[in-house]
Amino acid sequence: TFRDGQQSREPYTVEQIVNIYKFLHELGGKNGKIEYTEFFPYTEKDKESINKCRELNFNNPRITGWIRATESDLEHIKALKLEEVGILTSISDYHIFYKFPGKSRSEVIEHYLKIAEDALRSNISIRLHLEDITRADIYSTLVPLVKRAMKLADKYSLPVKIRCPDTLGVGLPWPEAALPRSIPKLFWLLNKGLGVPSEWLEFHGQNDFHLGVANATAAWLYGASLNNCTLFGIGERAGNIPLEAMIFVYAMIKGSFDGINTRVLKDIVRYYEKELNYKLPSYYPLVGSNFNVTRAGIHADGLLKNIEMYLPFDTEELLDSPPKVMLSEHSGIAGLTFWINSTFRLSEKEKISKDNPSLKEIQEEIINLYNNGRVTPLSDVEILELIRKHMPEFWNKYKDRL
Repeated sequence: TFRDGQQSREPYTVEQIVNIYKFLHELGGKNGKIEYTEFFPYTEKDKESINKCRELNFNNPRITGWIRATESDLEHIKALKLEEVGILTSISDYHIFYKFPGKSRSEVIEHYLKIAEDALRSNISIRLHLEDITRADIYSTLVPLVKRAMKLADKYSLPVKIRCPDTLGVGLPWPEAALPRSIPKLFWLLNKGLGVPSEWLEFHGQNDFHLGVANATAAWLYGASLNNCTLFGIGERAGNIPLEAMIFVYAMIKGSFDGINTRVLKDIVRYYEKELNYKLPSYYPLVGSNFNVTRAGIHADGLLKNIEMYLPFDTEELLDSPPKVMLSEHSGIAGLTFWINSTFRLSEKEKISKDNPSLKEIQEEIINLYNNGRVTPLSDVEILELIRKHMPEFWNKYKDRL
C-alpha cells in the first residue's frame, strides 16, 4: 500500500500514511496477520513517515524498506536502522539485458548478490525481489541466483526471502502450465527443489489478466507463506492483489480468520472515500456498496426465508454491513418486506410478513411510478415516505429506530 500501491495514485501525506498504518494494525487483529509493510526510504517525507509509524510501537505490521540494487540506496536503509529491506533484483532477460547493457546474466547476478551481502553484513535481513520472474529463464538465471542466496543466508544466519513478482500479470494458477508461467510449479521448485523455507517465500502479483487472486492463492497452496497485497488492489496498471480478498481466501483455506478484524474494512473504505476522495466502484467485491445488495425479487424472497440463501457469509457480523434490497419494479413485495425489516432492524417477533395488506398498497404505487416512465431505483427517503403514508401505525411505533 505504501510502496507499490502509492506509485499508482497521488501520494499520501505523512498523516494519511500514519492513519492507514493504524488501520492495517487494527485489521491484522490480535495475532498480527498483516505481518509487514514496505516503504520507500528516499525523500524526507518517506523518512518522516517511517519514523512516525515507528513511534507507534506496533509489533505488526513490521516496517521494512525497498531499494534498488545500489550501494547508495542501501545507505538510506542503514541510516534509518531498518531491520529488513527488499532489493530489486530484476531477473528476466528483458530486464537484465536492457537495464545492464553489455553484461551477462552471471555478471548481473554477481552485482545483485554483492549488494545483498553488504546488507546482510550490516545485520539487515533481505528480500530479493525477482522482478518479472514469470518471464525469466528459470534454469540459467533463477536457479543459480537462489542457490547462492541460500548460501548467504546460511553464512550470515539471517533470512534471505525470495519474492516472486508476476510483474505483468502473465502468471497462471494451474500446475499443468509450464515454467516460468506456472505459479504452482514455480513455488514447488523454490520450496522443494531449491530448499527455500516456506516462510521465506512470497508472491507479488498483478491483476492484468484478472488472475491476481487466483495466482496468489496458488502461491499459498504450493509453498509460499506470504502474499504481497495492497488495500483495494490499488497498484500499477490493472492493480495489485487486493488485501481484503486475500483475507477471505485465507479464512477459506484455514477455516478461521485467526483474529483478523474484518469489521475494520468498513472504516477503511469510509476513510478512503471521505478523506482521500477515492471512490470504490459500487460492484467492487466484498467492500463495494453493492456487494450485499439485491434488486431481484426472487433473491429478496430467498433472504426472507433464510439469509444464507443469497449471501456467502453474515455480512453484518464480518463487515458491519447488513444485507440490503434496492427497491425497483423488479424487487416485488418480498423486496419491500426485507427492506423494511432490515432498515428498521426488527427482531424476529417484530418482523412484518409479506402478506401484510399495506405492502400491497405500497407496491402498487411503486409499480405505477415505473409504468409512468421511472427507470431509477427508489431512494431511502422515498420509501420511508411511502411507509409513513400507507403504514402510519407502524411508522409511529418504529420511526425512532432510523
